[in-house]
Amino acid sequence: MKRMQAEVHVKEILQTGAELTDLALERLLPPGDATPSSIHRAMRHSTFAGGKRLRPILVMEAARMIHCHQNGGGELPEGVEELGAAIEMLHTYSLIHDDLPALDNDELRRGKPTCHVVFGEAIAILAGDALQTLAYQTLSRLRCPAMAAVEIVRLVADATGTVEGMIGGQVLDLEGEHSKPTAESVDAIHRAKTGALIRVSVVSGGVYAGGDREDVQRLTEFGRKAGLAFQIVDDILDVTQDSEQLGKTAGKDLASDKATWPAVFGIEESRVHAAKLVDEAFAALAPYGGAAEGLKAVARYLVERTH
Repeated sequence: MKRMQAEVHVKEILQTGAELTDLALERLLPPGDATPSSIHRAMRHSTFAGGKRLRPILVMEAARMIHCHQNGGGELPEGVEELGAAIEMLHTYSLIHDDLPALDNDELRRGKPTCHVVFGEAIAILAGDALQTLAYQTLSRLRCPAMAAVEIVRLVADATGTVEGMIGGQVLDLEGEHSKPTAESVDAIHRAKTGALIRVSVVSGGVYAGGDREDVQRLTEFGRKAGLAFQIVDDILDVTQDSEQLGKTAGKDLASDKATWPAVFGIEESRVHAAKLVDEAFAALAPYGGAAEGLKAVARYLVERTH
């Protein structure tokens, strides 16, 4: 009974969070017929291709937790969905570029043809660039105190940069192809390429809601552990699910000799590692008691998902 209630709870969180994010994205992205329409249609093609909106949902649930812990109640801070939308733009830009022929050369993303397949490589590159620019425009207009907004911009820029950030992780991933992966190399790639954006989702949500230094430290620890667990599960799904279930080309990691967790530890041990990381992530949220249940439910979903 309790498990059924938990499943219903997380489904409600995921559905409501995705709806709020999509409404914000619809407001923030230029219309598809705005000049030059080709790039705006390309941006919308990839942004509204059916993503789960996990990163914006983490933003919102972290903000809800801090707001609830400080003020009681379970409301979201006003405007936090726009922060989530900005991070989703950054995530989508990274996917567009990741799928390009010069990188992973993939033709399927979120169950639909990738941006460069539909619009051509040049427009796809520019659509990714434009989403990154729009994300920072959105961050500059956040409805939170100015000092918090500046800190959020710094955190997001660090998480998407070259030093232990998303772009740096992508470079490590590229350079690690066709060489024997080690535990150290896979850990470095995952923490930067995927983990950094997940970590900053929860930390920036906490900052938006008025979190202090201790809150940031706890959310950083939680985000670090949950982000790595998420990518480990992603690696497992790449070798255990088919393309229709994943919404992207299955088996790409193996075919490209990518450095993945299962390549180093095997599938079963990888599952054990992911579960252990989530338990450690939950421990960081202990001071928040029941206020953390929504955030913990989403993290649990990250490692129990099947696609």
